Amino acid sequence: MSKAQTAKILNGQVHHSRFSECRHDAEKTAAKTGERETTANVGKSPVNKKLNSFTYQTFYLALPLKQLGTTSLPLNIDQPGLISFHQKDHGPKDGTSLERWAREQLASNNLNKIDGEITLLAMPRIAGYVFNPVSFWFCHDMAGNLRAVIAEVNNTFGEQHCYICAHDDQRVITAKETITAKKLFHVSPFLKREGRYKFRFNNTENSFSAAINLYSENNELILGTSLKGEFQELTQKNLRRAQWRTPFITLKTILLIHWQAIKLLFKSIPYQMKPKQLSPRISRSERE
Repeated sequence: MSKAQTAKILNGQVHHSRFSECRHDAEKTAAKTGERETTANVGKSPVNKKLNSFTYQTFYLALPLKQLGTTSLPLNIDQPGLISFHQKDHGPKDGTSLERWAREQLASNNLNKIDGEITLLAMPRIAGYVFNPVSFWFCHDMAGNLRAVIAEVNNTFGEQHCYICAHDDQRVITAKETITAKKLFHVSPFLKREGRYKFRFNNTENSFSAAINLYSENNELILGTSLKGEFQELTQKNLRRAQWRTPFITLKTILLIHWQAIKLLFKSIPYQMKPKQLSPRISRSERE
């Protein structure tokens, strides 16, 4: 019998560190599954004096996909509300079953050991608006072990790319291991569409963290991003508290992204024109 995941809120921190022509090893992360609400801090830090750094608080929901069609969750699903979750914001973005879509992607990549629950960690809609720079789909086996993670990345141009992160032998993903994927998606006008991401995930019962660090072809760290936080039970009371601590967080997220872009322009960081999106829009981590 599959180990049940529960819906939760993640309260925590997101941090971004921007580097240029400097070798670094900054991969501090951890990750957690379960249906949860997440409050997080987000940040960026530079090594080159021209580059930028910022951190901010946010919150995420951790939702077991099998519960999306039930009435057990204390928020609106696919319906309007101050805080709501809509399936059409993720995966195929057509409002169809997210669990079915996720399992189809896993099967097409021969990941046959993922027979347990799948939990999606993402920001909800706030007053009808949402922008998720990255959402994480945690894919478990029947014992509750993490076997794969789908990192769903969105840019401000309305495009999406999913990186399926898993070991070649489908062994359990642990906090000390790194999974590498070639960068195939344009996310910032100040970064070229090249290099490789190194992902790290850590799951505990009470906390979550993930790191996505971008390295150049010369293995130099360019951008370090982490999300970490503590889980709480997903209740209406905790949802209200999260919204009170970080009001209108989805709008704040998109405004912060554009504000940081303006700051980089004033620092004379070269602007990269957006290339045409590559196809397919789902890719697998590199062979080990």
